[in-house]
Amino acid sequence: MDFQFELIEDKVEFFEAVDLKTLEQKINKQIEINKAIMLSVHHVSHQMHLDDKGRLFYSAVVHFKAKR
Repeated sequence: MDFQFELIEDKVEFFEAVDLKTLEQKINKQIEINKAIMLSVHHVSHQMHLDDKGRLFYSAVVHFKAKR
């Protein structure tokens, strides 16, 4: 049996929530998980949307890169 390991260089993850606090909690949880595979946050982009009924909806894209 032959094992080959490849280092993850970049990873992009998407998050969504109905409030900022929940969105932040989701992102922070994933940051801790990605630390275990030696990835750190490179860039964060976020948006707020308003649906037809006037409810707010938050989304974020987080780009993780390998620590060097």
